[in-house]
Amino acid sequence: MGIGTKLGRLFMRGAPLFNAPVAAIANSPRLGSGLRRSITMVSYTGRRSGRTFNIPVAYRRRGEIVDIGVNMPDAKTWWRNFLGDGAPLSLTLDGVEHAGHGVAERDDEGRVTVHVRLTGS
Repeated sequence: MGIGTKLGRLFMRGAPLFNAPVAAIANSPRLGSGLRRSITMVSYTGRRSGRTFNIPVAYRRRGEIVDIGVNMPDAKTWWRNFLGDGAPLSLTLDGVEHAGHGVAERDDEGRVTVHVRLTGS
């Protein structure tokens, strides 16, 4: 097993330990205002499990389009729910939950971005 595979597995096991405090800070009225400008909570249903997941992600918004860059995409699986035609999701932006449709795209350099078109509130 290569070092990249080992790091990826370690990252996957540690992600919940990282996600919980980031989500708590982002949702904090006192501490979260600055963080919420670049971090949002994404809620989606897993294609295979049917379970609902909520994860904090970094994002950029341009009107009704939100781009979510996936760091270390080979060590993560959540974005694969949005391959092909994509899937519905919701984002919390400025304290308001917005429905959207996300489509994952991998570029020639291996970077992954989930492009979200907001569809309503």
